[in-house]
Amino acid sequence: MTEVIRCSWAGMTDPLYLAYHDEEWGRPVRGDDLVFERVTLEAFQSGLSWLTILRKRDNFRAAFDGFAIPKVAAYTEKDVERLLGDAGIVRNRAKIEAAVANARAAMELPDGLSDLVWKYADPSAPVPRSMADVPAVTPASTALAKELKRHGFRFVGPTTAYALMQAIGLVNDHVEGCLARS
Repeated sequence: MTEVIRCSWAGMTDPLYLAYHDEEWGRPVRGDDLVFERVTLEAFQSGLSWLTILRKRDNFRAAFDGFAIPKVAAYTEKDVERLLGDAGIVRNRAKIEAAVANARAAMELPDGLSDLVWKYADPSAPVPRSMADVPAVTPASTALAKELKRHGFRFVGPTTAYALMQAIGLVNDHVEGCLARS
């Protein structure tokens, strides 16, 4: 019997985490609203477990109108208060206000959010042999964070930008031999 190899961060017990690792993480995600969702969720994850965000992801999608950029960009203080009262999401005023500001910033991008982010893809990044070989920050994530901030985005530092890059396939950080590495 062949041993199944996965990235160690996926753990081996939570089915939601395993499915995320096996079917989503590192796979290319394109489209402004889809990338906006990931930017938003990565920002909400800051300081928390990714599993916490995964467990609340459907609630986030419902609360934020499916992450449709024009809808979120039109949110008012009343919407912020509504979100602060929603126990199904992470209720953090700064992160909620950042999501609204980021939607507004995304609306102003001439070529869209997806095109901007995908300029930082690195298909030639080395294959990590273990999680110890996976960086938390790279020059590309630092540049992406700087570019997003230049356009008015919030909660998008270099570490968050790198987590985004990993999640949506700009880099492939599945370790050598991982079943999800393509």
